[in-house]
Amino acid sequence: MDPLLAFVITLALITVVSLRYRISPFFTLIGGAILFGLLSGMTLDATMLGIIAGVGKVFSAFGIIILCGAVIARLLQEQHQIEEIVADIRRYVKNPPVIAGVSGYLLSVPITCCITAYIMLNPILDNLEKDKIKKNVLLYLAAVGGIISYALVYPTPVVIPIFEAFSGGMSPILFDAVSIPLSLVVLGGILLYFRFVHPCAFNPEDTGSQETCQKSSGAGTPVLHAGIHWRAWTPFIAILVAIPVALLFLNLSQVSMINFIMLAGAVTALALAAPAARAHGLTQGAKHAGLIIFDICGAGALGFVIVKSGFAQQALSQMTLVIPIILVPFILAALIETAQGSRVVTAVITAEVLAGSAVVNAIHPLPLILLISAGACIVSYVTDPFFWLVQRTTGDDIKTVVKNYTLPIALAGVGIFIVALALEYMVFR
Repeated sequence: MDPLLAFVITLALITVVSLRYRISPFFTLIGGAILFGLLSGMTLDATMLGIIAGVGKVFSAFGIIILCGAVIARLLQEQHQIEEIVADIRRYVKNPPVIAGVSGYLLSVPITCCITAYIMLNPILDNLEKDKIKKNVLLYLAAVGGIISYALVYPTPVVIPIFEAFSGGMSPILFDAVSIPLSLVVLGGILLYFRFVHPCAFNPEDTGSQETCQKSSGAGTPVLHAGIHWRAWTPFIAILVAIPVALLFLNLSQVSMINFIMLAGAVTALALAAPAARAHGLTQGAKHAGLIIFDICGAGALGFVIVKSGFAQQALSQMTLVIPIILVPFILAALIETAQGSRVVTAVITAEVLAGSAVVNAIHPLPLILLISAGACIVSYVTDPFFWLVQRTTGDDIKTVVKNYTLPIALAGVGIFIVALALEYMVFR
C-alpha cells in the first residue's frame, strides 16, 4: 500500500481507538506502528525491530529527564511547596488570572509535563476564587500557560526532539533567547484574550488569601511566612546553576547537559526533603514518570517505523508539489497533533519524518523549530488527553472547553507561526 495512504489510515484508527476505548496511548501507538509497518509493505520482523529501536531511542533520550521532573514535582507536592511557590508569585503579581497563567507557565518546564503542573496547581487555584466562573478561568489559564512554555522553551520533552534534530549546532541558550520572550508575549496575548472574553474574572475583588491554599488531599494547610520560600525554589535554582556549570566547566554536550541539570535538580529536591516525604515522593514520582515515559516511547516506536518505511521522502515530495515548503513542517505537525493529541508525540514523529529531508535545508533551524511547535498547538481537541482533564476539572461542557482551551491554544499556535514566518523571511533570508 502507498505509505501516505497507510499513514492516513493508521492515524485515523489511532484517533478512533483513542476516543472510543480511552486505553493507554502506549498500546494504541504500538498497535499503530504494527499496522503501519504491515500496510506499507514491511515484514512483521522488520516492523518489530523498528518498534524496539524506536522505544529504546526515546527512552534513552527522555527517561532520566522525565523521572527527575516527576520526582521533583511529587516532592514539592508532598511538602506543600507548590503552595509556597504560588504564594511567592502572588506577592509580586496581585491579579489571580495572571498568577494562574504565570504559575502554569513556570512549572511546566522544570517539571517536564504541563499536565502534571496543572494537576498540582488545581487545588491551589481552586482556593483563589469563590465564584465558579472565575475559578474555571484560572484553571484554563494555568492549562494554556503551561502548554505555551511546554511547546516553546528548551528543555521540555516537546522541544528537545525537534531541537536536537534541526538545531544544526545552534546553542540552546540562543534558542531560548528567542523562544522565552516569544512565549511570554504569547502568554500576554492569551491573557488579553481572556480579559476580553471574561472581563469579570479580572475585576480587582477579594479573591481570598494565600493562607487558604490547601494540599490536594485537603489534609492540612501549610504555614506560610512573610519572606520568599527559598527552599521550595531550590531545586529549580539548582537546575539553573547547573547549566553554566555543565557548559563552561564540564564541557558537556547538549544531550548530556539536559540530563545532568535535571539530575542536579532531583538530587537537590531529595536532599532537602523530609525523610517521610522523600520515600513516598520518590515512589509516587517514579510511578507517574513510568506512565509518561512509556506513552512517549510508543510515539518513538511509531515514528521510527514510519521513517524506516520510506514514508518521509514520498509524503514530503507530494506535499511540496501543492504547498510552499515553508508550510510543510507546520501542516505536518498540525495533522499529527490532530490525529493523536499529544504534543510530545507530535514533536517526536515530526522530527523523525522531516530529518534528512529537503525541508531541513530550505528553512533556517530557528524558524523550523518554531513552525513545528506552532503546528503542535493548532488543534487541541478530543484526541488531546489534556482536553478531557480540563473538562473534568472545570465541569464545563464541550463547547465551553473549546472556547477557553482549544481556541486560545490555537491562537497561540497562530502567533508562533507568524513569528516563525517573519524570522525566516525578514531575518534569515
